[in-house]
Amino acid sequence: MKLNVKLLAIDPGTFESAWVLFDGAKVLAHGIESNVTVMGRLREHAGCPVWIEMVACYGMAVGSEVFETCVWIGRFWETANLNGSSFNRVTRIQVKLHLCHSAQAKDTNIRRAILDRFGGTAAALGNKKQPGPIYGLVKHEWAAMAVALYGGDSQ
Repeated sequence: MKLNVKLLAIDPGTFESAWVLFDGAKVLAHGIESNVTVMGRLREHAGCPVWIEMVACYGMAVGSEVFETCVWIGRFWETANLNGSSFNRVTRIQVKLHLCHSAQAKDTNIRRAILDRFGGTAAALGNKKQPGPIYGLVKHEWAAMAVALYGGDSQ
């Protein structure tokens, strides 16, 4: 990992988004919050590179939730740019290929690749008394972490 500055990675959603603040060695902060609150995080970390998972076409019909998520991606992009942050989009397929070397990888494969990258489950997660570098990640924060690793490796 070439990262020498922190970055903010986002897994966007319709109403809430998962985010991870990462410095290349460990997660500094993370959360799943309302999209309005995540916009505040972008302001809080002005100048910090932002990486976000972008919606991509896979040939199937999509519902209104996908379009609402696209609106939020645009709002995040605008907020990041107004605050002097670079804004980088990456698709799920790009993340899968980067971490697992397969477009068919599932969430469990991505989670395993992240854990392995940090020395296995015990070393990566640690425990409450001695937290590991990715201690406490839950739900969609794992997807944000995957985006963070892609972003960090791409810097």
